[in-house]
Amino acid sequence: MNRVRVLLADDHPMILEGFRAALSREFDLVGAVRDGRALLDAAGRLDPDVILLDISMPLLNGIDAAHQLKKVVPVAKLVFLTMHANPIYLKAALAAGASGYILKTCASDELAEAVRRVALGGTYVTPGFGEVLVRRFARDGGSPARSESLLTSRQREILQLVAEGRTAKEMAAILNVTVQTVAFHKYHIMNKVGLRTTAELTKFAIQERLAEI
Repeated sequence: MNRVRVLLADDHPMILEGFRAALSREFDLVGAVRDGRALLDAAGRLDPDVILLDISMPLLNGIDAAHQLKKVVPVAKLVFLTMHANPIYLKAALAAGASGYILKTCASDELAEAVRRVALGGTYVTPGFGEVLVRRFARDGGSPARSESLLTSRQREILQLVAEGRTAKEMAAILNVTVQTVAFHKYHIMNKVGLRTTAELTKFAIQERLAEI
């Protein structure tokens, strides 16, 4: 039987090494990347069976990357490894197509089991956390982030890059578009969310969980 092919994505080198150590004996680790855009590229080239990814990654966060991964490698299973214990993040991950969600504080004990389970078509959520999610969304319905209903996927990408302090020229290079296109999208983002400065956009991106303080 062929070993499960696993692709890793996390922006912390030491965490990546820890994942490698925990998985290398049982699984075929086909690659490791440190940002969301490198993940999209690697997934298309390496055709993994399971992708382990963080939510908070530079250039493209894990949630938005997951939506695109379902188009790039539709059969690959996605497992989020994150510090975010807020059920809102878990709901967003599941809505983006995730089959698993593990808190990094528990990863060393749960990682291999999660990969085994999702590779066979199952799901895995850090024990105890799933019950919290069910109770939370039974009560409040888990409304989507405001940016998900207001902005296109490209606009969300640009909003994250604005919050990371990228210049228009840098954003154009990252997204392979013109500076004018970046300015066009930024203008429409500001109009849609009713904001007028980069500082306000950055604050909004943090509130929408597209960037971190």
